[in-house]
Amino acid sequence: MKYLVIIAFVAILGSLASALFFMMRSGPAKDKTRSRNMARALALRVGFSVVLFICVLVAWKLGYIQPTGIPAGK
Repeated sequence: MKYLVIIAFVAILGSLASALFFMMRSGPAKDKTRSRNMARALALRVGFSVVLFICVLVAWKLGYIQPTGIPAGK
């Protein structure tokens, strides 16, 4: 489970970095494709984030991970 979370975080950061690359790339002729690529990269980042959140919830529900925070009521 740890490795899945690490891979998901790397994928999220990678798609965010590629969106930054497409945003900073210069050239007025490529404006439409640059915008499309940036939007696609940001959409992938959102998708990876949602999948990671769902995987954490499923892992918690199945008992693969346990909460270790401060006990309630203290």
